[in-house]
Amino acid sequence: MPQPTSPDLSPLRDWFCTWESYVRAVDCTSARQLFDPNVASFGTHAEIVFGIDQLVAQQWSAIWPAISDFRFLVDRLHGEINGAYAWAAVPWSSVGYHQDGTAFDRPGRATVTLRHDGTRWLGLHTHFSLKPGIPPRTYGKPKLESVSA
Repeated sequence: MPQPTSPDLSPLRDWFCTWESYVRAVDCTSARQLFDPNVASFGTHAEIVFGIDQLVAQQWSAIWPAISDFRFLVDRLHGEINGAYAWAAVPWSSVGYHQDGTAFDRPGRATVTLRHDGTRWLGLHTHFSLKPGIPPRTYGKPKLESVSA
């Protein structure tokens, strides 16, 4: 069955690349501007959240500092733009950390619905899930201990 795809999905790819840069920088403040204040989300940490404040507090703040090398694989993005609304499904990759500090590949996939407000695209709904079999928890990159002379 063919995938419904708009001829030009570059606005969606650009939106995901911008969001990726905020995830990598653990910049929740800047990332908020990409979302509708009433966003509804499913995540890898929070079961379901409503509103940007809850999304930041219950999902982003718990995960973003505990991963590294986050990337949306925008070359594999599928979606559709239909007037002021759009959807996109895109795989992502990151590195997670076991409790002992060892790293593991942490791939997953995301689906996002968006609305154009006349100026920019805003995320209305996000659904993130880990690839099956991936450990559900990441503890963050180990901190370097200071060495005293």
